[in-house]
Amino acid sequence: MAEDREVARAGFARRHGWFLAILAAGTALRVITMLGYRPALWFPDSYTYVVTVMRPRPDLVRPAGYSMFMKLLEPLHSFGAVTAAQHLLGLATGVLVYWVAVRRARRWIATLAAVPVLVEPYQIQLEHLLVSDTLFMFLVVAAVALALSGRPRAVTVGLLLAAASLTRTVGQPLIVLLAAWFVLRRQVRPAWIMLVAALVPILAYGGWFYATYQRAGIVGANGVFLYARTMSFADCARMNPPADLKALCDPRPADRRPPSQEYIWAKDAPIVALPGITFTEETDDLAMRFALLAIRTQPLDYAGSVLAELGRSFLWGRPVYPDQEIYDYYQFPETPPGPPGRYPARVGTEFAKLYEQGPIGTSIVEPYAGWMRGYQDVARLPGTVLLAVLLVPPIVSGRRRLRYGASGGSGPALWILPWSVAVVLLVTPAAAAEFDYRYVLPAVPLACLAAALSCGKDKEFTRDIPRDVQV
Repeated sequence: MAEDREVARAGFARRHGWFLAILAAGTALRVITMLGYRPALWFPDSYTYVVTVMRPRPDLVRPAGYSMFMKLLEPLHSFGAVTAAQHLLGLATGVLVYWVAVRRARRWIATLAAVPVLVEPYQIQLEHLLVSDTLFMFLVVAAVALALSGRPRAVTVGLLLAAASLTRTVGQPLIVLLAAWFVLRRQVRPAWIMLVAALVPILAYGGWFYATYQRAGIVGANGVFLYARTMSFADCARMNPPADLKALCDPRPADRRPPSQEYIWAKDAPIVALPGITFTEETDDLAMRFALLAIRTQPLDYAGSVLAELGRSFLWGRPVYPDQEIYDYYQFPETPPGPPGRYPARVGTEFAKLYEQGPIGTSIVEPYAGWMRGYQDVARLPGTVLLAVLLVPPIVSGRRRLRYGASGGSGPALWILPWSVAVVLLVTPAAAAEFDYRYVLPAVPLACLAAALSCGKDKEFTRDIPRDVQV
């Protein structure tokens, strides 16, 4: 028996050797990162997440899913444990991509699909930041992987999407998207079950939010963020807003205005100058009215601004955006970052010390940190390559249709689901907030998975999924 197991392991290693080598490399890079930057890297949002951990209540700007993830690890009193868990989630995401892809495509194609999430330095750096994106990415990829499996479990898919939506609100459109996927695959009952499983936790969280703020929703900043998005083009001379909205106008020409985020956080922003905190219900409603008026009045300008923001995802280079401070947070630093500048983040430092039960600064240890800085200088996935990856599935599918005609399956090709999810993840921030480099990374493994599935063998590409779906 022992010999049989040894033979089986050896055979598995031979069949999946290239993937296992890439997985080992990704693991080594993460170990080096943890040795070089102890215990974690901080982002301005990190401190507000910690506040919610130590004082559990819904936040007006961000849902509490990531804070609850950190709460689970609180007994360890180590932000190093949080980053270790996030690195494991990054590795698990790569495994999921390979697991789905290798069932329908050649092993070398499946391995290529997993490479970016496993060894891309900006992905690894993001996992070491105390932000929600790595958890969100894993939850979404896991939901998509289960939906693509031969016997998808609708309840589990729904719960994963609920957790993703309560980690980042951009996950909410994905619930509708995956429900439509089940319907198109002629799996109507699982679609309804998935919807219920996803909506129950979200509605429960919404009840908690309402009990706290007497406001409907799961966050209270949608209007403010959409207002900031429209300020890249909003022209009050054309909009002719009512008197109560004029206070939100910016007289500067559009080409002389700062990035959208400055209209939320800068002290001289029109909305910040209003009485009270920025995210009161009255202010958020006012901002939403302004934003919708701007979109209705200038729809082409809005579409152009969304395309311009989206286009930043596909640049070959990596220009500084939205400003040098935020840009630097996505680089492995040479010196320990300074204390946070914004007031909410400064408040969170005391809570962070309670979580860690000790100092919370980042220690930079050489030569490990230098190795990761050097690696980040020479290796990355350019945005133009991501665009090419996104174009692979429709091009390959189009060529197959021209050559063989329409497939005989009972629904859309398998690549359409991860491809659609990747597109939604790229477009939604550009439409509702603004472009940010870290918002691009969760879409990458899904885009790569879609490309791998589209390159699968014809008979595997058109194979129907069994309808006796487990729920």
